[in-house]
Amino acid sequence: MIERLQKYLAGAGVASRRKCEELILQGQVRVNNSVVTKLGTKVDPHKDIVEVNGKLIKYKETKQYSYILLNKPKGYLTSLSDPFGRPIVLDLLKGVKERVYPVGRLDFNSEGLLILTNDGELAHALTHPAKEVEKVYIVKVKGIPSPEKLKILSKGVVLENNYRISPCN
Repeated sequence: MIERLQKYLAGAGVASRRKCEELILQGQVRVNNSVVTKLGTKVDPHKDIVEVNGKLIKYKETKQYSYILLNKPKGYLTSLSDPFGRPIVLDLLKGVKERVYPVGRLDFNSEGLLILTNDGELAHALTHPAKEVEKVYIVKVKGIPSPEKLKILSKGVVLENNYRISPCN
């Protein structure tokens, strides 16, 4: 079965499809000992030798996925590493042997449900903007927001760095 390289890597549990695309573009992926930087490159899992940063990625005929629902506490980064040594969500998974990745993220000071998995297809389906998966957040604020401020939030907000916050209901 021939498939796109980034889909193969995500299916093998390397990372989310988006992260796999980044790995390819950064030249961290080799196919048959040649660096590949073109998205959409086709591979045959039964014939091609695929490596990420020198590590052989083995094709599994039957994919075994892991799914973890974590109630992320405050004070943990939703990241695989931190150059400043702050706690990361993977620190909470000491007994888990499979390589799993967070699906989406919660801020350092946020808490709540976080999905971790090695199922790249699921991660893509839940996080890609085109899929328009609705997310629900409960937010505590000081005081009572005025009707005018609630109206502004309901339309979305643009921050000073031109980053747009989606509409809130």
